[in-house]
Amino acid sequence: MKCFNVWLFNVLLVLSSLAGLYEAKGQESGTHKPARFIVFPDIPEYKTLICDFHQHTVFSDGDVWPAVRVREALADGLDAISITDHLEYQPHEEDIPNPDRNRIYQIALEAAKDKDLIVISGSEITREMPPGHANAIFLSDANKLMGLDSIEVFREAKKQGAFVIWNHPHWYDQSPNGTAVLTKMHRQMLKEGLIQAIEVVNDHSYSDEALKIALDNKLAIMGASDAHDLIDWQFNVQQGGHRPVTLVFATEKTEEALKEALQKGRTVVWFDNTLIGKKDFLVPLIQQSLYIQKTQVMESNPGKSTVVSVFIENKSDADYILENQKDYSFYDHADIVTIKANAVTMIQVKPLKELKTFNLRFKVLNALTAPSTHPLISLNVYTTQN
Repeated sequence: MKCFNVWLFNVLLVLSSLAGLYEAKGQESGTHKPARFIVFPDIPEYKTLICDFHQHTVFSDGDVWPAVRVREALADGLDAISITDHLEYQPHEEDIPNPDRNRIYQIALEAAKDKDLIVISGSEITREMPPGHANAIFLSDANKLMGLDSIEVFREAKKQGAFVIWNHPHWYDQSPNGTAVLTKMHRQMLKEGLIQAIEVVNDHSYSDEALKIALDNKLAIMGASDAHDLIDWQFNVQQGGHRPVTLVFATEKTEEALKEALQKGRTVVWFDNTLIGKKDFLVPLIQQSLYIQKTQVMESNPGKSTVVSVFIENKSDADYILENQKDYSFYDHADIVTIKANAVTMIQVKPLKELKTFNLRFKVLNALTAPSTHPLISLNVYTTQN
């Protein structure tokens, strides 16, 4: 136990130093956000809240204290988190007894006091498949889920008004072929309204089958870090990596609005430079990310060029990989164009004649609205723009 406590102290010391650097950087830069912040724009009618609802601490099988998860979330610019330690799996209980399953939430809530971060109560129901693992968030009392069978525990969560997420249904430890399968038990749970969402992304993995289950059963599409190590270690943040998150489109930044948005399925997942979600929310997100900053007709000796330089600003963290849909060809690119994150990219378009306005149409190759299905977007270009 002494060895473990020394190790934990060292980890906390390192994280405190990192957090101090983060806070100092924020003060120096004024309104500028730290480079590691995860940034996506709002969409019409909704605020985009950046969330991670699946994380662990030393109170189950994680490696950090709950307050560290709060500091990491602040460093990443998250709007909301839930710490979902396992109810039944307690490998550190000899060193850190955990008789009160609500205690983790209380520690995190205190750490987030006076911070611009929503902390949601939550726990992971940990069972063999089926039903497998699930996160219940917005719980009123996690202790009441203890000792119940594999169906009754979900009924208790429903009684408490929890939002239940089927975790990593494709996890190879419970599904050896890496495929999410809807079992008879899961169908019964769906019929009773015991599951409201499913992870299509967990940690470094993605499941086409889980996405199809979500769409076929009107479940919210979720992605999460499932963090056990430090976020920086697990996702190589210092080398430009990022944790997977769920973007939730809420009417305002409150716990009540967040829950309502989740219940209505207004989500998009951000994972490994890929966006995954229903078309109704994914397409507006991409459209709001891309902005025609200016246009310029290319100069030529006779002054007769019709080639237009289009400067596209990307206001998000995604490098959008776009495939031209062939209304017009390009002077300086082939059919595949990458619009870099948080930068301006120039595309030289050949409309072949003088036009005051025209549309660029693209398929977004690093976005999915269904398995192997990429959304289409259009950008209106005005050549008279300065």
